[in-house]
Amino acid sequence: MVTTAAAVTFPQLLLEHAARRPDAPALREKEYGIWQTLSWVQLAGLVRELAHGLADAGLGRGQHLVVVGENRPRLYATMLAAQALGAIPVPLYQDAVAAEFAYPLNNAEVAFAVVEDQEQVDKLLEIREQCPRLTRIWFDDPRGLRNYRESGLESLDALCERGRQRLASQPGFFEAQVQAGQAGDVAAMFFTSGTTGNPKGVVHTHATLIDRAQAGMRFDKLTEREEVLAYLPPAWIGQNIFSYAQWLACGYVVNCPESATTVSIDLKEIGPTYYFAPPRVFESLLTSVMIRMEDAGAIKRWLFAQCMSLARRVGPALMDGQAVSSLDRIKYALGNVLIYGPLRNTLGLSRVRVAYTAGEAIGPDLFSFYRSIGINLKQLYGSTETAVFVCLQPDHEAKADTVGVPIEGVEIKLADNGEIMVRSPGLLKGYYKNEAATAEVLTADGWYHTGDAGFIDAGGHLKIIDRAKDVGRLRGGVFDGAMFAPKYVENKLKFFAHIKEAVAFGDQRDRVCAFINIDFEAVGNWAERRNLPYAGYTDLASKPEVYELIRDCVEKVNADLAQDERLAGSQITRFLVLHKELDADDGELTRTRKVRRGAIAEKYAVLIDALYGGKSSQYIETAVKFEDGRTGSVAADLKILDVKTFTPARRAA
Repeated sequence: MVTTAAAVTFPQLLLEHAARRPDAPALREKEYGIWQTLSWVQLAGLVRELAHGLADAGLGRGQHLVVVGENRPRLYATMLAAQALGAIPVPLYQDAVAAEFAYPLNNAEVAFAVVEDQEQVDKLLEIREQCPRLTRIWFDDPRGLRNYRESGLESLDALCERGRQRLASQPGFFEAQVQAGQAGDVAAMFFTSGTTGNPKGVVHTHATLIDRAQAGMRFDKLTEREEVLAYLPPAWIGQNIFSYAQWLACGYVVNCPESATTVSIDLKEIGPTYYFAPPRVFESLLTSVMIRMEDAGAIKRWLFAQCMSLARRVGPALMDGQAVSSLDRIKYALGNVLIYGPLRNTLGLSRVRVAYTAGEAIGPDLFSFYRSIGINLKQLYGSTETAVFVCLQPDHEAKADTVGVPIEGVEIKLADNGEIMVRSPGLLKGYYKNEAATAEVLTADGWYHTGDAGFIDAGGHLKIIDRAKDVGRLRGGVFDGAMFAPKYVENKLKFFAHIKEAVAFGDQRDRVCAFINIDFEAVGNWAERRNLPYAGYTDLASKPEVYELIRDCVEKVNADLAQDERLAGSQITRFLVLHKELDADDGELTRTRKVRRGAIAEKYAVLIDALYGGKSSQYIETAVKFEDGRTGSVAADLKILDVKTFTPARRAA
């Protein structure tokens, strides 16, 4: 641990690192294919300039500063500069459309914004009339902006220059502002994904964020020697905790990729020791490897199959420190030389000491795969409101069906309805300008309603079933009164590589039906190996062969559900494959890829009626928004298939 009790805010932690380890690397950014390093003392100098510049522009204590962009050193420095002044950075999702910025900008009464590039500048300019308080916009990357002449628009370079001029006349201003900061000051505001309405601004103090960052640091024995790759949206608190709060708590190095398209290359070059990704990233990494392996020669495929069979049998036991025979240890060591080591290197995870996944459930096969090849993949549980770290899996206790044990400072109890309640030093201060919503989730004695349903298993690990509000009951039919847990069912479907997204319906109905999104890359490769031609996503999704492939996946899920007495009624009876991918730009997913269940049910009501009405097909035409901003429509006659269900285990006994 490199921090001291004296540092209670993020800017204070920054100055501490700059004083103790001035030349140690703090941030790296890949630019034009070359990694550029910023030391702690250089970062402190940049933050000082930006703070003076922002103060000169009028940013002061308690005001909000919106930050939009990918992970970039100067955007991180801007957040630190704002915090040094007692102002509050508000990161927003860089892939959001312009209209999505309007509510948080107006709700937080934002006058100042710092953005990455021309794309984000254009979005803010597009909604400027709707956000009359927004007067100043600074950009990091000047490409494409040379001829812009908008009022209040300026480069970060110009802001730094103004800061240097002010610094010369007020040399002690920055340090005085930093020292005036208190642990209880508001440090940041994160807007929730807003699955059921307008997003809510989650207010966190320096104390809440730093406490949880340090608790996680102690749990996994993190040091300043860790290497982290920051590639997920900074507006997501998961990325913000790993690459900002813990970065400043531990003093390790954060590496910023050149672009989203170079992440896999940058991952291999950096070789992070501490890695975090949602399950979909681990799925994507594995899918790319398996696709390449399927195209390999017969001998390589045979060797891979033999080594992976051994790895699945003994790899997790080795990771958990359990007893393994000497012969199997020798075989595994040979497999490590031939397959597992090169595979970890190909994935870019050869140096990982601790890897975490969260946000959604991860498939047991996927979880086991990574642990079997020697990657210490674990799960955690938390949310924006809890500053992420509530439960973590200890080394040697990683399980696919739990999310870990409550860590230092955390208390957990279950409400009468099974909802998980948390008390922790990392809880939100409240929702911004929304006392009613705050009162709904925070009790007078400090308990937070997570909204998740679950239980503590015999080993003290927390197991999540579903969102408490989404857990319903079937009405009528064979499983009348049975529990229906849609997210639990959807996650089981998404454990299959060929299924990217799923939406299950069944609450207050007589049976469960589902929409399926295929994984275009995985199913496309599957089709090509079978010489099955297709013209695009809609064409591939409609193929009878693809429907049979998905039906097999659904029936396997049903067989699994039948073994659980509580959830046997959630077996899927009918499904269809959607003609388009669910998309955040079309209002179907949040920016963190959570399903907007209500919006989907309303948008595709005709398909739901067809599923429950016994139809074998249904025509639909859907409006879509393309990446370049154009709009269009996709139409298809969707087939609907019945699926085999299984007698629950308790009834067969």
